[in-house]
Amino acid sequence: MFNVLLDQESDTLRISYGGFVTPDETRSCADEVRLAFTILQPGFRLIVDLTELRGMDTACSPVIAEIMEMCNAAGVAEVVRIIPDPTRDIGLQIMSFFHYSRDIRILTCASAAEADEALAAEN
Repeated sequence: MFNVLLDQESDTLRISYGGFVTPDETRSCADEVRLAFTILQPGFRLIVDLTELRGMDTACSPVIAEIMEMCNAAGVAEVVRIIPDPTRDIGLQIMSFFHYSRDIRILTCASAAEADEALAAEN
C-alpha cells in the first residue's frame, strides 16, 4: 500500500508506504508522483513516511530509484524520511547517494512528531 499527498500551500509532497509493498504498487506510486510535478515548484520538500511499512519486495528498488531521480530532476530541495525502525530503511540511505544531488538536504527522523519538530525549527 502507498499514499501520495500533495500540499500546494507548503509545496510538499508526501509519500507513505504501509504493509507489504509490491512492484506494481511502486509503479502506481511513481505515476502519481509524476502527476504531482505538474503542480509542484522547484524547491519543494519531499516527506517519505515508512511508519506503517512492514516490507517491500526487492523488485521495487528500480522504481524507488526512478522516483528519487524524478524528484531530483523536478528540483526537490529537502527530503525528510520518517523511519521508526532502522531495519525498515529499505536502502534509501544508500540509494540517495546515487539518485539525489549532493546539495539536497536529507533528514531522517524516528517519528512524524520528530520530523514536525525538526521542520518547525527550520522556519
